[in-house]
Amino acid sequence: QVQLVESGGGLVQPGGSLRLSCAASGFTFSIYGMNWYRQAPGKERELVARILSGGRSYYTESVKGRFTISRDNAKNTVYLQMDSLKPEDTAVYYCNRNSGPLPWGQGTQVTVSS
Repeated sequence: QVQLVESGGGLVQPGGSLRLSCAASGFTFSIYGMNWYRQAPGKERELVARILSGGRSYYTESVKGRFTISRDNAKNTVYLQMDSLKPEDTAVYYCNRNSGPLPWGQGTQVTVSS
């Protein structure tokens, strides 16, 4: 069964850190680029970071220097390390394939607030 399961969200103070995980199953994870997206209340879902199958990564401007995407092909998992978090990072975070997107998972809520 093809599935994406996000985890690792929570409530954190501004300036804090979180590490999100996305466990994939049901497809050959290693050959796909993987993306992290987020959707804030009342806003459209936006692409946050991408990691290609070869490891090259890309970030949206607002998170450059603060977020790091990585992958472990042995564990079929993609990660998003989020540092120096800001209130505007508050959103539900999702992962998906870069090509041939799959049904969305449940996402993981990240709330940055004092």
